[in-house]
Amino acid sequence: MSLRIHKHPKIVTKDSTGNPNGFLIPIYNIHETFIEAEHQPKQIYLTVCDVGQVKGPHLHLKRTGYFTCIKGNVRIVTKSNTGGYEEYFSGDDYEYATIEIPAGVAAAIQNIAGEPSYVLNTPSPAWHADDQDEHPARFDGSVFEWPRR
Repeated sequence: MSLRIHKHPKIVTKDSTGNPNGFLIPIYNIHETFIEAEHQPKQIYLTVCDVGQVKGPHLHLKRTGYFTCIKGNVRIVTKSNTGGYEEYFSGDDYEYATIEIPAGVAAAIQNIAGEPSYVLNTPSPAWHADDQDEHPARFDGSVFEWPRR
């Protein structure tokens, strides 16, 4: 299984005199075809993963997530149908890649930076108190050893 990834360019912005004054990163544009119509974002939220920490693993059976690390770096680990693991990266060093986690794929987010990592998720459908869709998943603890040995 291979997840879909969409990298985002870092665009330097300039002031009225042409001097750099920062940058922007286009995270989502409805005119791009990366996110299919039936999965267009219904919610946007920020999750922060502290240094050395792992969020998850867990599983959504109804919800597809699109994760983009906008500060720091994260490793997203998924469990394949065969029981193996795959890893994907997003953040400052990974072109702020958006990683699609389809419904039915167990995943965890691991901070691999020396600072808290800020991750945007634009899931579809949106979370709702009357429709809980977070299910536990088990990963072998050694999968989170970082750096890899």
